[in-house]
Amino acid sequence: MTIQDTATGRATAAPLSSLFTPFDLGTLRVPNRFVMAPMTREFSPEGTVTDDVVGYYARRAAAGVGLLITEGVYVSEDSGPSTRVPRLFGEAQLAAWRRLVEEVHAAGGTIVPQLWHLGAARGDHAEFNPQLPSLSPSGIAPIGAERGRAATVEELARIRDDFARAAAAAKEAGFDGVELHGAHGYLLDQFLWEGTNRREDQYGGSLEARLRFPAEVASAVRAAVGPDYPVIFRFSQWKSGDYGARIAQTPEELGTILRTLAEAGVSAFHPSTRRHWEPAFPEAGAEAGNAGDAALGLAGWTKKLTGLPVITVGSVGLDNEFEVTWQEGGRSQVRGLEALLAQFGRGEFDLVAVGRVLLSDPFWVEKVREGRTDEIRPFSAEDRLHLS
Repeated sequence: MTIQDTATGRATAAPLSSLFTPFDLGTLRVPNRFVMAPMTREFSPEGTVTDDVVGYYARRAAAGVGLLITEGVYVSEDSGPSTRVPRLFGEAQLAAWRRLVEEVHAAGGTIVPQLWHLGAARGDHAEFNPQLPSLSPSGIAPIGAERGRAATVEELARIRDDFARAAAAAKEAGFDGVELHGAHGYLLDQFLWEGTNRREDQYGGSLEARLRFPAEVASAVRAAVGPDYPVIFRFSQWKSGDYGARIAQTPEELGTILRTLAEAGVSAFHPSTRRHWEPAFPEAGAEAGNAGDAALGLAGWTKKLTGLPVITVGSVGLDNEFEVTWQEGGRSQVRGLEALLAQFGRGEFDLVAVGRVLLSDPFWVEKVREGRTDEIRPFSAEDRLHLS
């Protein structure tokens, strides 16, 4: 949606009210443009969401968050190291998810799980199923250290099928779609990035080869859930511990990645950045003499290259009064919603994900809508330790 000044015909900042209009994510109608970003909480003993977790999500739906993306959810017995991360397999686990989804829907929200496999980031000392090896493209963690071992082609086929089974289970449990976690140095991202994919078979080498396994996962998920079910793909340039990393050096490479995933069945993208207003390829626009392209963030480039629904994210709602990091210190620049509304007015994204401030204040969206921003409880790192 591009909003133009009627006098000049130029794109202008969108009014705040435009973020409270509904949006059709495929066949899913999201009541407004606000999304709760996925944030790992580890409050689910034995991988089963509890009453506290159910309430945590339902409160945010009731307070006006249009779409909730759950914390990362394990798709298999070897997805990750923690026994307290929720899983999308097992009778007790799926029964608990069904109850959670019902509560979110009753509160007026929509919800999708984030399907997660950590790959080499699982480490060598997992608490959950320590007897199983940590599998990844090349046995290399995002920080460059050796972790686990490279998966065989047969093991990759099993992991692909695990993603598909988890997606089918999510649909059966009543979820409104699924998100594939292909960001931040986890398994699918490990295939995309040269730093962690040093394979010499059909899954490594060229960009097209590194894309093959994530695309196979997306295709298997699409086949498992049918043609109209929303399948979101979250990706990032940066990795944990390497904020300068890039899976795409140019817009052309990014276009190859995104179009391949879209052809495989992805219907929306969730480009993860640390700060949504920062340009993704400033050098590309400068070389072409295009100031508009030079200023585009990763969400804007994603929208331009694919035309598919896009979720922007990255320090939304954090300003100089808010801590801006998850575990480390630091403060952001003064940033209200002005930059966000300008981007929305230019049609650079469709939905906006809000993370840390929603941990501290479940009513952030409601307070923004009602103009009660002075009542917002700022993010505190201590709020990571409990479910508000």
